[in-house]
Amino acid sequence: MAGMIKEGQSFITSPTLQFMSWMSLSPGLGSPFPWLGELKSEERGLYLIHLLVACANHVAAGSLENANIGLEHISHLALADGDTMQRIAAYFTEALADRVLKAWRGLHKALNATKLSSVQEKIHVQNLFFDLCPFLKLAYIITNQAIVEAMEGEKMVHIIDLNCFEPAQWINLFQTFNARPEGPPHLRITGIHEQKEVLDHMALRLTEEAEKWDIPFQFNPVVCKLENLDLKSLRVKTGEALAVSSVLQLHSLLVTDDGMLRKINSPSMSKNNLNTDLSQRVLQMNQRTLGEWLEKEPVHVYSPSPDLASPSPLSPLSLAPAPKMANFLSALRGLSPKLIVITEQEANHNGSTLMERVMEALNFYAALFDCLESTVSRAPVERQKVEKMLFGEEIKNIIACEGVERRERHEKLEKWILRLELAGFGKVPLSYHGMLQAGRLLQTNNYDGYKIKEDNGRVVICWQERPLYSISAWGFRP
Repeated sequence: MAGMIKEGQSFITSPTLQFMSWMSLSPGLGSPFPWLGELKSEERGLYLIHLLVACANHVAAGSLENANIGLEHISHLALADGDTMQRIAAYFTEALADRVLKAWRGLHKALNATKLSSVQEKIHVQNLFFDLCPFLKLAYIITNQAIVEAMEGEKMVHIIDLNCFEPAQWINLFQTFNARPEGPPHLRITGIHEQKEVLDHMALRLTEEAEKWDIPFQFNPVVCKLENLDLKSLRVKTGEALAVSSVLQLHSLLVTDDGMLRKINSPSMSKNNLNTDLSQRVLQMNQRTLGEWLEKEPVHVYSPSPDLASPSPLSPLSLAPAPKMANFLSALRGLSPKLIVITEQEANHNGSTLMERVMEALNFYAALFDCLESTVSRAPVERQKVEKMLFGEEIKNIIACEGVERRERHEKLEKWILRLELAGFGKVPLSYHGMLQAGRLLQTNNYDGYKIKEDNGRVVICWQERPLYSISAWGFRP
């Protein structure tokens, strides 16, 4: 394509990109720029990344004037219903702006005072995510097969669902249990959710389906947030074989008061270094997706010096302190569960600095937006709801919030392995048969680009080659 950068050279021939190469986010540059509309899609996408990273650095450094100018520039290119990069930019700028506004508590509260977010809407958008992408379907298939194999020969089975909102998972399990040669077990499901209406719906649907499949069944609803769960309310009985299912929920227990652990802010990145570095790579993207570009062309971001910074949770061998998680896992181990199956986002969004989280989140959500772009056309309102009310809210929480407000503290599988082993649990290899079933689901539904990979008895679900979700199974270790 025109304006290619030759190896070993740093010149840029495209007129618009020549301008970008020296342009800094300074108060002297007004906007809008007439030439923004002339950018080709690839140039616009890379320019958006250039601006997002620069703007995030200004926000991290507390340089609000430059951050404001950056947000204004981005607003002329970002669109919530545009291409993948425009959509991502829209939600990241909203998150950065929200973080800036939090410095003025009164202003932030006033602007958000009338915003409504009903439980029904949240459940609705989670169901849309279930329908549009195969990730949850795959997690349910693999989890259920692990439970079936672990409970072979058991007559009384008790399953604890830490995020009980989707009947489809357990309806599928009823069918499998019904087909057992020895007949189905007596099944009890304890569902945990903070909304009573959700659990009432689950009880009704599951009771109907259990009767249909001739499964002896009880449903035990526990209305509370996971962090406030009293394990006595689970009513675990002697003689029951206990299994625990956690789908995208356990990370909520990583919440802690960061202010008590560290008070270090990352310094600002040099604007000149940032602009030069990105400009020299701006045309190398060619036809790559945003996720691929971010993976292969990392942006260099300044971070606190090693002698000042506290250990970052992004380090494979360090764990962010999480007292609630430690207490929960210790109490759970006391119940001697036969199986725990954990599905989590395969991402490090629990970094100690804003820029760590921004760069990690760009990589992760770039891949999620890419797979939606490939699977669903841009027009459907369902896709826009998932992007805004699910992904957009997660991005905002990761970037705009700190301390106990920051709940989306996703960590990679390597961290979960360390946490579970330290808590006294042992690895249970996931079922090969479950992976075969998941693979058939992808094949029969033409989910091109989605992949399932086995990793030492665990499973990662990928978009192309990018792992997005991990599934691991654990058992009580005496």
